[in-house]
Amino acid sequence: MNRIIYHLTAFLVVALWGTTFVYTKLLLMAGLTAAQIFVLRFIIAYVMLLAYSLPKKSFRLFASSWKDELLMAALGLTGGSLYFLTENSSMIYTTTTNTSLIVCLSPLFAMALIGMFYRSQRLHGIQIVGTLMAALGVIVVVLNGHFVLHLSPLGDTLAFMACLCWAFYSLLMIPANQRYRTLFITRKVFFYGLVFMIPYFMIWPGMPPLSVLTRPDVLGNLLFLGCIASMVCFLAWNWAMKKIGEVAVTNYVYFNPVTTVLFAWMVLSERITLYFIIGTVLILAGMYLCNKAEG
Repeated sequence: MNRIIYHLTAFLVVALWGTTFVYTKLLLMAGLTAAQIFVLRFIIAYVMLLAYSLPKKSFRLFASSWKDELLMAALGLTGGSLYFLTENSSMIYTTTTNTSLIVCLSPLFAMALIGMFYRSQRLHGIQIVGTLMAALGVIVVVLNGHFVLHLSPLGDTLAFMACLCWAFYSLLMIPANQRYRTLFITRKVFFYGLVFMIPYFMIWPGMPPLSVLTRPDVLGNLLFLGCIASMVCFLAWNWAMKKIGEVAVTNYVYFNPVTTVLFAWMVLSERITLYFIIGTVLILAGMYLCNKAEG
């Protein structure tokens, strides 16, 4: 029963992350930049986590050693600022299809990277078949019957960098989870994610005026992205990683485009095609094989 709860948590996190494109798009239409949206949602998440952590007896500001503090900084860079900057920037230079396809295949890279360092985390036999089947399902869902990719070296490279960032984040979470609580790790991810954005804003300064930020629609979207999509989802994701392993949890990223399409269908009335259904079946079958073989 506990394992079902852990897997369900990872699934729900991905489902929520799949809806964020709508909220982000509305904020972009309101005049905010991608970097501003990222910083504002991380500020909200960090302040709320800090306020929750401060009264606790177990509160600590720094890790046990400078090496572990560097590990936390690396998590903030790979899972925070660098990941979001490369992913959002890639869509400027290449199509959304290319970006989605490359980024949503991050479990393949995470599986290979983690397997190089941790033999116990390697997939075997039917699990490999399952994750490849899920990856094929992602390709079918994202391409949606239009099997033409418009290659863009710069944009596709940025999307690939985002994919690698998430793979390295998954790898670095293994030693972090072995030594620290989920709450501490998540708070440090938000903190260093913001710290590494300072050079960006030194080059491209500017934040939205208060009159824009206090608009009900803008404030509501930012609160959802900061409180739910960032704070709650990162806490739940890192907790699930601690319980069932980084590879098993990262595989749920395959389901991200499915929830995105479903949410677009419900909110934006976008059409669901036969390719979406076929791809979803492949993803679900692949995830089932991975989890069944896992135990």
